[in-house]
Amino acid sequence: MSKKICFLLIIFCLGFCPAAFAVNMFSDDYQIQWGNINIGSGKVGQGGEPYQLGITMGQIAPGLYSFENGYIVKAGFQYIHSIIPFYFKISKLAIDFGTLSPETPAIDGLNLIVKAGGAGGYQVLAFEDHPLRSDFGLDIPDTTCDTGICDESDADPWTQTNKYGFGFNMSGDHIPQDFVDSTYFRQFADQESGETAKVIMGSEAVTRAATSSATFKVNISPLQQAGNYKNSLVFIAVPKY
Repeated sequence: MSKKICFLLIIFCLGFCPAAFAVNMFSDDYQIQWGNINIGSGKVGQGGEPYQLGITMGQIAPGLYSFENGYIVKAGFQYIHSIIPFYFKISKLAIDFGTLSPETPAIDGLNLIVKAGGAGGYQVLAFEDHPLRSDFGLDIPDTTCDTGICDESDADPWTQTNKYGFGFNMSGDHIPQDFVDSTYFRQFADQESGETAKVIMGSEAVTRAATSSATFKVNISPLQQAGNYKNSLVFIAVPKY
């Protein structure tokens, strides 16, 4: 039985980094307090200097303004100026388990790579559209592990070959604590059943580079009907500022 899993990446980026200035101005006849200086925007030290300073001065009403006609104004300060731009990469977009044999687990996996310069860190969430499903509408159920109780939020050991289903393990940087070692597996949150995406990787700190591995496992019963089973997984990478 050939299994292929497709991945869709959705990235949401938001950022806030305020810095505004004003000045008092005088003449023989007038005094202007907290005046608006509309100069000085740009970078300082671009000509081979070891450091660069990003500056923006001006605007008496800094902030984000959006309008019904679709225009957005980011006034008075730089919204995002990070030396670590947000970056998310999935090492491959298809998983093929090949031909499955009953009570002989099949394993495959991929790497997730994240760089996040925002002060709040980042999160990667994941869910499936439905369990692995054949063209005839038959499912390979999501694993419940050896204990019979693991789900989309909590991992448990899954080593017995007479325990069937589909699940995943996480290892590497910034993974949830319930993935104790390589034997601990979870289900993916099932969108079809109304389950919401769950965090599978994340940090609350600036991240120059983090890599984790997602290992997928499927094990079928001798009674599982032959067919081509597949589903789709969605990974959502969210920077936090």
